[in-house]
Amino acid sequence: MTQVLKRVFVYGTLKRGEPNHIWLTTKENGVSQFVAKGKTVAKFPLVIGTRYNIPFLLNKQGVGHQIEGEIYEVDDNMFARLDVLEDYPKYYDREPQVIVTEHNETLDCWLYLIRKFPESMLEKPLLTSYHNTPEQAYSEKSVRDPAIPAKDDLAY
Repeated sequence: MTQVLKRVFVYGTLKRGEPNHIWLTTKENGVSQFVAKGKTVAKFPLVIGTRYNIPFLLNKQGVGHQIEGEIYEVDDNMFARLDVLEDYPKYYDREPQVIVTEHNETLDCWLYLIRKFPESMLEKPLLTSYHNTPEQAYSEKSVRDPAIPAKDDLAY
């Protein structure tokens, strides 16, 4: 029996060349296949939400920019592993959104976003695309760890 693959749009640390891309390439996590580069049809605020260079896509459709990212087809196992990474549904939520590919094709894809956030997050610089840099490096530490003080981080 053939499994139907789900399309997922990634815009942050899961993209190729970014720190968590290994989640999509580790065979034990399941199947994933790159489909295309793309961007959201809707505008969203994408911000660096913590001092650990963690990108947050905020659920405030119509604010910000069309977000650039990558589309992958994943099996149920990989989808479940992505839910673990994103701490769904406790931290991130997910919803289907229309993504336009680099070839002008429109695809329905799942994307992860944060529904509950302080309005002050919208005062941060709104990005079109996320990139990890040596000057502002991604860290595995996050606000999900209660041992880390939450100063200047997303609090909910």
